Amino acid sequence: MPSQEAAILADFLLAPAALNNFLTLDEFTNILPRSQRENPAVKLLYRELQRLRNEDIEAVRSNIADEVKKSRPLKRECIRARRQDDHSAVAGLDPVALDMEEELSGYHQHRKQHTLQTVHAAMEDAAKSIETQVQEMEKDIQEALDEIQNAVGELSDLRYGTFPKTVGGGNIGEEVLTTLKRLEAACTHPAG
Repeated sequence: MPSQEAAILADFLLAPAALNNFLTLDEFTNILPRSQRENPAVKLLYRELQRLRNEDIEAVRSNIADEVKKSRPLKRECIRARRQDDHSAVAGLDPVALDMEEELSGYHQHRKQHTLQTVHAAMEDAAKSIETQVQEMEKDIQEALDEIQNAVGELSDLRYGTFPKTVGGGNIGEEVLTTLKRLEAACTHPAG
């Protein structure tokens, strides 16, 4: 079976190619001046045109075959480049981490080419996963913010001169230091 490339080139360059497919002997004779239409050389001229046309057709067929042979290494190069792109690093992402993620998720082992039908579902799954991750990050950020605001609120009593009652007769200075350490920890090491 001829390749798709060969079929396209043949359909475009060869159909209808033979001279008698688009110009009969009578039509050819009618093109000539009236005084030359009865000349016996007209049939010879028409056959010579047919022969030249057939030679041109064979040359085109040969060139099509040559082009198909030349395209095979290009196709292999294209496939190799596509595979290399699939395995290349994405800017800003660690290739080792990507490989580890593929191995842990089993993505690389079951990887198939996407079709128009599967790519939509895969993109929706990825979007849902990203949305879930964003919600978790927002929750962690809110928890860290609440802890910082709580510590700042407890320390604001010092600013306004109102001191909370200490439990068990504890030292206010120690409570202030403890609260400051909590604030520092919340700022430098947020929850999550």
